[in-house]
Amino acid sequence: MNLEMIEAGWLSLLPPLVAITLALISKEVYSSLFMGVMTGMFIYCFSTGGSILQAVTYAFDMIAAKIGENGYMIIFLVLLGSLVVLVTRSGGSNAYGEWAGKRIKSKVRAKLATAFLGLLIFVDDGFNCLTVGTVMRPITDKCKMSREKLAYLLDATAAPICIIAPISSWAVAVASEVEEAGGLNAFIRTIPYNLYAILTIVMVFFLSVTDFDFGPMKKAEEVGNPERMNSQKQDTAVKRGTVPDLLVPIITLIVCSILGMAYVGGYFEGRSFAEAIGENPTAGLTLGTFAALLTAMVLYIPRRLMTLREFMTGVIDGIKTMIPALTILILAWALGGVCREMIGTGLFVSHFVTMADLSLGFLPAIVFAVAAFLSFSMGTAWGTFGILLPIVSMICVGEEGAAVLIPALGATLAGSVYGDHCSPISDTTILASTGAQCEHLRHVETQMPYATLVAGVCFAGYLVAGFVRNPWITIAASVVLLFLAFAVIWQLEKRGREKRA
Repeated sequence: MNLEMIEAGWLSLLPPLVAITLALISKEVYSSLFMGVMTGMFIYCFSTGGSILQAVTYAFDMIAAKIGENGYMIIFLVLLGSLVVLVTRSGGSNAYGEWAGKRIKSKVRAKLATAFLGLLIFVDDGFNCLTVGTVMRPITDKCKMSREKLAYLLDATAAPICIIAPISSWAVAVASEVEEAGGLNAFIRTIPYNLYAILTIVMVFFLSVTDFDFGPMKKAEEVGNPERMNSQKQDTAVKRGTVPDLLVPIITLIVCSILGMAYVGGYFEGRSFAEAIGENPTAGLTLGTFAALLTAMVLYIPRRLMTLREFMTGVIDGIKTMIPALTILILAWALGGVCREMIGTGLFVSHFVTMADLSLGFLPAIVFAVAAFLSFSMGTAWGTFGILLPIVSMICVGEEGAAVLIPALGATLAGSVYGDHCSPISDTTILASTGAQCEHLRHVETQMPYATLVAGVCFAGYLVAGFVRNPWITIAASVVLLFLAFAVIWQLEKRGREKRA
């Protein structure tokens, strides 16, 4: 769409607020997202003298445009959905679950295995969620871990590890936005100041080894996993596969996806590996997934685990399983496009940063809060730091500004990831619930208190960072505050149990 963006002022906040509010109230995300898109288009058309019919037309134009822009992501997801179905029907997932179940017999070990695997796959967050979910879901089901907890672990080890990994699609995207501040070197210097990523990983391992839960997640863990019985019934119908029938396609997927990203980005033509994998990561992931499907075909059909007809039926059925997630993603992309490209939501929010007449020592905390709100509203970390990083770089001029530049950039990235982590319209949140096969809004509801607790500690940490300007003191203070918060919550939970008794 080639329409000129307008400045809608406070009205620019209305579309994401409508979508998020309706989703949380109605528990129905499809119509809520569509209403958000329509709200944005009505604001745009009424502000420019357009009609209702024009607003409806623009809405579908935006949806069509986003489908085109994200074509590789759509192909990647449907191919991955097909791979998941085929691996399951071959019996590979069931065999792996039985094999791992003999070694991972406790919920604690299942959570730790999920966390470690999530940290190992740091190249791309969506790839992380779907791959780790596919591998670990049979194991966590057998260990009676709720799908809500699995979805949280997937989400909490996806974007948080990608945003602090120097070799990832995220690193290159950030480096390109802060070229004047030092590019990739500046990104590396922000890593100790990315408190949300660091503290989220600390929290993941703390929750994994202690069985400490609170809020809606505690109730989900107590209720158990109703989906587990369904998955067990389905497993009885699959063929007798072996562990390699799961591992070989998954390993092929990982290796060929990395090679695919390097190839598409020009690594074999002389570009650096870091630059290459950030050029067009979804195209590389698509190539890797296609290679994994071909590997599965060669592995299954000659051994008569399935016929060619059954294989292709599995491909189509896998595509069908991705339709709900794709519908949410496409509508979320359209809503983000309306906010960023047509009514200026990001620019409106970012003006508060430039207009704030406060000491630069408060800048990291302010930027964290603004980035968190903007990312939550638009459902995109990349879009948020793409807007705010150049603004923060412009604010931090002069001697005093240079001293707070890196903490402020780190705070921008941290706030962007927090908002993206708990926004119901974020693609990473959607893919985490898809990877865990957890109801999407249940995932949002159960992980929100965990993410927000870490965010509150981060805000306090950025107040320290803005004035102390030492990353190690900042990290130490933030970790201490996080564990103090755990202690307070534990005491409150204990008193609640005593009153109920």
